[in-house]
Amino acid sequence: MSDSIVVTDDGAIRVIRMNRPEKKNALTQPMYAAMTRAMREAEANEATRCLVLAGGRGAFCAGADIGEFLESAQSGGLRPHTLEFLKVLANNQKPLVAAVGGLAVGIGTTLLFHCDHVVAAADATFTTPFLKLALIPEAASSLLAPMRMGYARAFEMLVMGHPLSAEQAREAGIVNKVVEAAAVDAVALQAAREIAALPAGAVAVSRRLLRRRLPVSKAEWKVCASRSAFPAWPSPLSRTIKSRSPKDSASSASASTLPSASLCATSSSTCPTPCEGSS
Repeated sequence: MSDSIVVTDDGAIRVIRMNRPEKKNALTQPMYAAMTRAMREAEANEATRCLVLAGGRGAFCAGADIGEFLESAQSGGLRPHTLEFLKVLANNQKPLVAAVGGLAVGIGTTLLFHCDHVVAAADATFTTPFLKLALIPEAASSLLAPMRMGYARAFEMLVMGHPLSAEQAREAGIVNKVVEAAAVDAVALQAAREIAALPAGAVAVSRRLLRRRLPVSKAEWKVCASRSAFPAWPSPLSRTIKSRSPKDSASSASASTLPSASLCATSSSTCPTPCEGSS
């Protein structure tokens, strides 16, 4: 496993912890790969009945690592380990509890729509600044957010980029419990133990019925894959690239040469859930 992902097994519970505090748990390719591997192992192990996804106090996940993010922007698509993680997350069959100890940005927020129970610190914040970079929301959030919190709230969060406090996230249906920061892990583990103590077969069937085996939004992936969808989108990213350093700026592509696509699959062959009619 990556050193930035710590996996521990406590009886029937597997805890997957993001452990890159110096970068507020911004996700790198090795981290995505390690989390994917940990979830697949849990899926294959009947003794594992519940997963807990955690970060650290003050930062759950600050989204994608900015360096890799900019490289992906220039190459024109999400990287393989990112796509594989999103696929595994969307198709995960084990109950998933999240312990949100602080900042949750981008994928740090949208992955919560795939969780069954979310515990958040009272000072946690939830932010999805996709449109400010002229990108579209990922992780099937365009499908799941309106279903969970209603269209109006989903639009305000995903499109307008307005952040949510922990209490607002609870009212919106993203978070189940809001607790003091020091108690987040303990309360999340308590919920996981409660779930793990239930009959596994009944939990699995009930979970499938509640979720109706919701697919990743094919419309979202289709728009992501379109290389002509957002001809103006690179400009915010271009400004970010230029602000990094003279060296970085000299080697970075200009806005006019950056690919006209959202950071997602670049073709139907790389899409976790190919759109209807794709080959």
